Amino acid sequence: MLESLQLAHLTWPEAEWALCRLPVALVPLGAAAKEHGPHLPLNTDAILAECLTARVAARTPVLVVPPVTYSYYPAFVEYPGSICIGAETCSAWMADLCRSLAAHGMERFYVLNTGLSTVRFLEPTRTLLRGQGLRFDFTDLPEALREVEERVATQEGGTHADEVETSMMLHLAPDRVRMERAVRDYTPRSGPGPLTRDPRSTTGIYSPTGTWGDPTLATEEKGRIVVEELVRRMVEDVERLAREP
Repeated sequence: MLESLQLAHLTWPEAEWALCRLPVALVPLGAAAKEHGPHLPLNTDAILAECLTARVAARTPVLVVPPVTYSYYPAFVEYPGSICIGAETCSAWMADLCRSLAAHGMERFYVLNTGLSTVRFLEPTRTLLRGQGLRFDFTDLPEALREVEERVATQEGGTHADEVETSMMLHLAPDRVRMERAVRDYTPRSGPGPLTRDPRSTTGIYSPTGTWGDPTLATEEKGRIVVEELVRRMVEDVERLAREP
């Protein structure tokens, strides 16, 4: 019976074997430098990607690729420490990553995606690679979270460093959460635009804290429910991809 392997831990002969036998390469995608309000660290997404990857890999055989920790996050560039790479660059980078592994036998790739704006480059990457004969898919985070958020979330609204994301961190990495600093910061969205620290801005959503939602409502139990549902959806995605002809 096949078991998941970490590509980074293998020698090249072992990698050659794994690339031809494991059904799917799993690519964790989570920012290591993106603001998450005053109560969560800049590497929140990277922590979530690492923890979710471990749980998915324990339930279905995959070849875990070293994580991608820089990507397209334009909504947070006004907040110090946040790093954003252009969407076209990210798409080209991801396509090259997959082609490199495909040259040695891997045909299916799943990006365990922990972002929202990242879909902007993952969609065209999927179209590109599928046109080249590779199977490529990724986590559609809003869709994957929609039903479980309706069950557990009580905040008025939000999607960033909010009740749900903070709850996930309380479940997966409670030592990295500073709940005493969490504050509600939510202005209903009137149109597209990034978060902004400028109260006079007419093109963004004013957020002096970098939070969009109400993290004060977060609990570890809510996080457990969300994580379990998200892992279930990700495993389903991976296994569906593995069955594709």
